[in-house]
Amino acid sequence: MPQSPTLMDWLPTLSDFRGNLRAALAISDSGNRLEKLANIAQHRLGFLETIQLDQAVSRLGALEIPGFSTVRLAILASSTVDHLVPAIRVACLRRGLVVDVHVGAYGQHRQDLLNPASALHQFRPQAILLSLTAREAIAGVPIMATVAEVDQAIDRQVDELRNLWRKARETFKATVVQQTFLDAADPVFGSYDRLVPAAPSRLIARLNDRMSQAAASESVLLLDVARASERNGVDAWFDRGRWFQAKMEVSPPAAPLYGDLAARVLAAQRGLSKKCLVLDLDNTLWGGVIGDDGLEGIVLGQGSALGEAHLAFQRYALQLKARGIILAVCSKNDSATAEAVFENHPEMVLKRTDIAAFIANWHDKAENLKTIATRLNIGLDSLVFVDDNPVERARVRESLPMVAVPELPEDAARFVPCLADAGYFEAISFTVEDSQRAAQYAANAEREDLLGSSRSVDDFLRGLEMSVSFGPIGTLDLVRATQLINKTNQFNPTTRRYTGDELAALAAAPENVTLQFRLLDRFSDNGLVSAMILRPDPGEPEVLEIDTWVMSCRVFGRDLEREAMNVAVEAASHRGVRSFRASYVPTKKNGVISNLYPGLGFTRMEQTVPTDGATRWYLNLADYEYRPTHIARISKQHD
Repeated sequence: MPQSPTLMDWLPTLSDFRGNLRAALAISDSGNRLEKLANIAQHRLGFLETIQLDQAVSRLGALEIPGFSTVRLAILASSTVDHLVPAIRVACLRRGLVVDVHVGAYGQHRQDLLNPASALHQFRPQAILLSLTAREAIAGVPIMATVAEVDQAIDRQVDELRNLWRKARETFKATVVQQTFLDAADPVFGSYDRLVPAAPSRLIARLNDRMSQAAASESVLLLDVARASERNGVDAWFDRGRWFQAKMEVSPPAAPLYGDLAARVLAAQRGLSKKCLVLDLDNTLWGGVIGDDGLEGIVLGQGSALGEAHLAFQRYALQLKARGIILAVCSKNDSATAEAVFENHPEMVLKRTDIAAFIANWHDKAENLKTIATRLNIGLDSLVFVDDNPVERARVRESLPMVAVPELPEDAARFVPCLADAGYFEAISFTVEDSQRAAQYAANAEREDLLGSSRSVDDFLRGLEMSVSFGPIGTLDLVRATQLINKTNQFNPTTRRYTGDELAALAAAPENVTLQFRLLDRFSDNGLVSAMILRPDPGEPEVLEIDTWVMSCRVFGRDLEREAMNVAVEAASHRGVRSFRASYVPTKKNGVISNLYPGLGFTRMEQTVPTDGATRWYLNLADYEYRPTHIARISKQHD
């Protein structure tokens, strides 16, 4: 029998938890100690081990440590949730987030939000998690209620939630996360429950559906414990004894998984979800070893349980590609032999054209993963590496701890649930650009071929035949622009994040200048790949601050930053603006643009050295020299 998913068995085990914890606590440097504790968090931990690790992290206090982002999270609940806090903090640490958590008083979520003197208001959360029970939501609905009466009751509950969400955003400008309702109700009519409008299980299911629709329209994120409990079994989540004793809706054994689900959403909102699935081949995409067994000897497809299991894994990888996850191959194999399987085996679902980076050789896989990240122009921490060989997995974890390596089970039938349950690719939106991303990275291979045949960078850029479409951030651009702002970590000078509603308000404010850019070339439409927000300096309307500027890593090195600045200067000058000011706040990931502003003609401003290492820059628009580029303009829409 496979282990329960609530045990998070995609994580590797840790042989000596106490020894590793003692070693971490013996480290005097706070940054190095947190790094060691974060490494421990990458392993499978039980409820008590999670608490011990959280206590060790808490001893460090509220420190700003390079490489880790801080988040203030408030949990407002109608059940007991204090036991979930260590799991949330440890799971966030696993993703490079240090979380300060405030737990509101039991059942006082309405009062906390409305009372300006409450501890919640003093805490000033950046994210608010609403963890409410279904019991309260359906308590007033009699079992004899008609469909119309049930609809009215659900509408009232959803309207109240909308009011809570809006109040939270208006008051704190915080990201709002709504937990779906856990269905721990017992059947009243048996199978006939599905036909009775007010049967508790049916009522909770409809409430979750309507709430989810409302959340989508309000830019509220979901923590879907309802789906998780269906997948794991409600008894893995809900313990009646704990509920009666302490009003715990989520049982302690499920706390580590609950924390991981919450951390996935918080990390995804900050652009920390993984982007690329790197696949081994032998005994991963098919059964057997292609070099030994030959094309006819590998096990794949209909006719055997093992062959169908590998086929199911390929289909799942293809589904991930369809939603925008990049696929790559890293295998110890002869390249021609490995590629022949993709081209010639009749049961292969994945084709060579689905793979954005294909490396099959006899070199160290850790080094090959570095090559893949470089070729795709993404960070190593964007990779998930799937390999059936425990030795290779251990080697990559040791050499590249930033690469996610799931502990793949021996049974190939469990490959898909292992990868799916791990939640590496958590999403908070899905756009047209997402669905096209894999094709765009495939087009990058053609661009690489062009670069290799070009005599110079100028020849390469001319050969791309690029053009840019640009204009203000409009209603149709909001979802993608919000996603780009929240996911981009490399080309992001300030790493400010905005919700969809906040970005809509910024775009609608007449005093602001917002811009979005779509880059096209001879190979593909790259989609909306850059966004800028410029806001007037308080008291100096003729000065615009570059509040936010992000650009997809897929279009680095193609002159778009130069053309974007040309466009921004024109748009601002059209309004009578005289100068720009900008900040560069160095992070672990944005060093690639450390010289962005001086390269565009900005002058560094004199300032006291801030603790975050930020630098301030100034540009007099009258002195700006337009940067030549190889990008033609096909749209010019200044507001």
